Amino acid sequence: MTQVAAIQMVSSHNLAGNLAEAEALLRDAAAQGAKVAVLPENFAVLATAQMRECGRQESGGESVIRRFLSEQAERLGLWIVGGSMPLATRPDGSDVPDRVRASCIVYNDQGEEVARYDKIHLFDAMVEDSHGQYRESDTFEPGDQVVTVDTPAGRLGMAVCYDLRFPELFRALREQGAEWVCLPSAFTWQTGDAHWHPLIKARAIENQVWVVAPGQGGQNSERRKTYGHSLICDPWGRVVTELDEGPGLVVADLDMEKLNQVRARMPVWEHRRL
Repeated sequence: MTQVAAIQMVSSHNLAGNLAEAEALLRDAAAQGAKVAVLPENFAVLATAQMRECGRQESGGESVIRRFLSEQAERLGLWIVGGSMPLATRPDGSDVPDRVRASCIVYNDQGEEVARYDKIHLFDAMVEDSHGQYRESDTFEPGDQVVTVDTPAGRLGMAVCYDLRFPELFRALREQGAEWVCLPSAFTWQTGDAHWHPLIKARAIENQVWVVAPGQGGQNSERRKTYGHSLICDPWGRVVTELDEGPGLVVADLDMEKLNQVRARMPVWEHRRL
């Protein structure tokens, strides 16, 4: 068994302040014995207006967020799943014209980038909050690659926030051998209160995987409140640990023996007909 941490933040529009909060929480995760830590969506940059400029910087030679994550991973001897950050280049190195990608990068405990997932499903929706309308596609270009990577906690399938509503992605991750799935998120309070727990449990149960779901959790700005409830859910759909609001973290052992037992006793993967 390997301990994994889901880190909850209440990121602001202040990059330096966000990185300082992330650093403290990553230290706490390592001190609690975690071998892998997963940060939430937009952990370093939250403001839409900052995304394009930050994405160009992160894709060039003066990266701040990528360097920060690499240094923390090496210093703490910790695998880090870097929530999401804007990047102005695609995985093949080509430029993204006028927009950026919402990218989640995995760092091993030597500080090396070992995987990158670009968020496929973009949140364009009307929400009954003070923000009102969300149009991620105005800022972000969708990714188009399903990504899994081997980690100390097992084979990781990568997803971000709004991806949760698309079960076909999780099917594809299981097809690639995923044993656990990360879900860095910044759910609005309204959508989270309605759908966060049932959707996570469904994806875990359907695919018989662990789900590690860290979120933004609090009043991020005058107009934006995020749901939080960062949690770790087992392959049977049971939430084993959860943090409601505010910065902090939850840690759990991803027991692969339990996963294998669930899959053996109810072999739904072999029972598929469509």
